[in-house]
Amino acid sequence: MPQVKHLFDAMPADRRRRLTELGHEVSLPRATRLFEEGRRADRFWIIRSGQIALDQRVPGRQAAVVETLGRGEVLGWSWLFPPYLWHFGAETVGHVDALEFDASLVRALCEDDPILGRAVYRYVAETVAERLHGTRTRLLDLYGPQGSTAGP
Repeated sequence: MPQVKHLFDAMPADRRRRLTELGHEVSLPRATRLFEEGRRADRFWIIRSGQIALDQRVPGRQAAVVETLGRGEVLGWSWLFPPYLWHFGAETVGHVDALEFDASLVRALCEDDPILGRAVYRYVAETVAERLHGTRTRLLDLYGPQGSTAGP
């Protein structure tokens, strides 16, 4: 089954409208630090334009960029799962326009509306799985034997 590419495509129009009403437009300049690994995850974003780099702390070194997200992608999933702490850090690569959501309001909406909640949880789970697969592929390219990503 192909993954739904945008969160709003994962739900019926009436539910999409309910979720959209909770978001607000933000405009973020280049090099804006959005969150830090290990801190409280209290919001998420749908990127309208621009790019955001996800990074991870590396002891004794500068944070390593693990992925760059762009237009239409959701930034943040840690807000959905206890203990609601960020697993990565995030910073804008250039100017970014996004729709920002308060996590507690969206979690409450997901609890009140099982159809919307199922769509959000499923979309986030598929997104996490896709990103983990991408990370695995990148790690194999970096550290695996030559041709290791050519498997099934």
